Amino acid sequence: MPMPAKPTPSTPVRQRRKEARPQELLDAALALFVEKGFAATRSEEVALRAGVSKGTLYLYYPSKEELLKAVIRQNLSKILADGAGIADGFEGPTSDLLAILLRTWWEQVGETPAGGIHKIIMAEARNFPEIAEFYNQEVIVPAHDLISKMVQRGVDSGEFRAVPAHEVTHVLIAPLIFLALHKHAFGPCPVGMDEIDAGRMIETQIDIMLRGLLARDVPLRSDPSKA
Repeated sequence: MPMPAKPTPSTPVRQRRKEARPQELLDAALALFVEKGFAATRSEEVALRAGVSKGTLYLYYPSKEELLKAVIRQNLSKILADGAGIADGFEGPTSDLLAILLRTWWEQVGETPAGGIHKIIMAEARNFPEIAEFYNQEVIVPAHDLISKMVQRGVDSGEFRAVPAHEVTHVLIAPLIFLALHKHAFGPCPVGMDEIDAGRMIETQIDIMLRGLLARDVPLRSDPSKA
């Protein structure tokens, strides 16, 4: 589907506003879905926050479910596709690649409003199975395939021990999901929990990951991202 032309200074204000409208609607929807939950958010609230009428919202997204799917595609599917592109063109050690992917995910998803999508899905999956299945096919399966492929690459090259790629992938992904849930569920609420330094936790995860995965004759690099 062709993308609209980028507005220029000579583009009429009304046209620039129209071209920006889908993004404004997605931003408003993401913010409200994270704040209130998907079920509790009404379509007119999204339209109001985006500064348009409810009818205008439905011109772009015919249902609230389609709106959430668009939010997921824009904020998560694209990041995963970019990650796959990085992996395909990477020629260095697999340990470096995994470290880069973990850090990039947190920087571009986990610590941004998009990280709240995981909270939305986990809270609403039982009541909206179609959305849960969409999220599974659009996010979980591609993410698992990407990381699993990288782990198997390391095993095949002899860089990693002969570990089961499927199980290791879950072990690598789980802490990132926990961090995102903590940030967007507990983060806004003063519940007396110790503050988590996400950056330090991710670096610790990477260190533990490398010590557990690397074959005995492969030296540990102190900072794979700066090699």
